[in-house]
Amino acid sequence: QVQLVESGGGLVQAGGSLRLSCAASGRIFSINVMGWYRQAPGKQRELVAVMSSTGIINYANSVKGRFTISRDNAKNTVNLQMNSLKPEDTAVYYCHTEGFSAVEDPYDVWGQGTQVTVSP
Repeated sequence: QVQLVESGGGLVQAGGSLRLSCAASGRIFSINVMGWYRQAPGKQRELVAVMSSTGIINYANSVKGRFTISRDNAKNTVNLQMNSLKPEDTAVYYCHTEGFSAVEDPYDVWGQGTQVTVSP
């Protein structure tokens, strides 16, 4: 099995910064995608930023220019640097990864989530 351990998050004032980190461990043969999603109260989970193993990045329009995703493929980690935070960024942030534990043995794993709260 593959596990994700998230760290970071917390409470910050608008305009501040936070950094989220996520480490994958377990039966990992390859990782195709790592990234972050978020879910605000009463809303659906949405993509924040994802990065493929080849470096292709996809950001939500709402975070472009403020958030930066980075990966360390050797350590199986993904980070999300969040700057110029806004109250509307308040949500539970989830790490996500897809890949293979072995040939023809795919995985699709979510972290437990970490709360990010941005006060006005």
